[in-house]
Amino acid sequence: MGGTNIAAAVVDKSGAVLSRASLPTPRGVGAQAVASAMARAAQDAYEQGGFTLSDIASVGVGSPGTVDPEQGLIRRWYKMGFENVPITALLARALPKPIFLENDANCAALGEYAAGAGRDVRSLVAITLGTGVGGGVVLDGSIYTGFQHAGMEPGHMVVAHGGRLCACGRRGCLEAYASASALITRTREVLGLAQADGKTAFLEAKQGNPLAMQVVEEYISYLACGIVNLVNLFQPELVCLGGGVAEQGERLLTPLQDILARENYARGLPQRTRLVQAALGNDAGILGAALLPFYSHVSTGSYSLSQGS
Repeated sequence: MGGTNIAAAVVDKSGAVLSRASLPTPRGVGAQAVASAMARAAQDAYEQGGFTLSDIASVGVGSPGTVDPEQGLIRRWYKMGFENVPITALLARALPKPIFLENDANCAALGEYAAGAGRDVRSLVAITLGTGVGGGVVLDGSIYTGFQHAGMEPGHMVVAHGGRLCACGRRGCLEAYASASALITRTREVLGLAQADGKTAFLEAKQGNPLAMQVVEEYISYLACGIVNLVNLFQPELVCLGGGVAEQGERLLTPLQDILARENYARGLPQRTRLVQAALGNDAGILGAALLPFYSHVSTGSYSLSQGS
């Protein structure tokens, strides 16, 4: 479930996507209407693959915001104004299967770790640059969610004290500077454009527009600040960037890698964290959600591979 679209897919045990569907996320409606749209997207996905509900073993859900997987609740989703929504109970009315819930960025991190850029590492931090800035961390095969499942919110780490107001209510959050939404807003402001998207500043900078170059440099500097902070906290083997802005590839990655090489606290060690583009694109969250039944909760606030599943 995203702020713009609801994506659904049927995934088999090998991680292959067999069929898929998507619907626009309803806006300005209650939680029941959103849950109904989610169920409809899931039904469309299995029907388009020629499946029936009896073919489906379980349902995995990736949701923005703070979630409680044990209670099946969306505790808070700022952008929709939702609080304490019993999402799994609402979905179960149309999808009477075991339902597993997790934050969408954690699902994306799990997908990349198990089936994408992180297949060969033991520790990974995934950052998603979309409408907001999401993230997840997998350490030694466990996805860490912290106390009350509210941890690993890199978008709400302050990178400019007293800076721009964030949707969470704080000022100076990474999300207010490094999300696609923030990039678009800044592009419009500086370039004086009525219309822009997440590619505009990079395209204009490539053409030599000095104002666009300023926007891109500023965007990269704030994003790099957040990445270096995360690396210095977790020292993962790999950081992978996903989301629409990450599709800029080397034009984004190379300057970020240069800054990380200079500012990584472990820069003097022979092996250092690698920074790469995520491999699974929009499928990372879907695959991670599909893998949730194979992960079990432990008291430390992390999820680890269930034995014998």
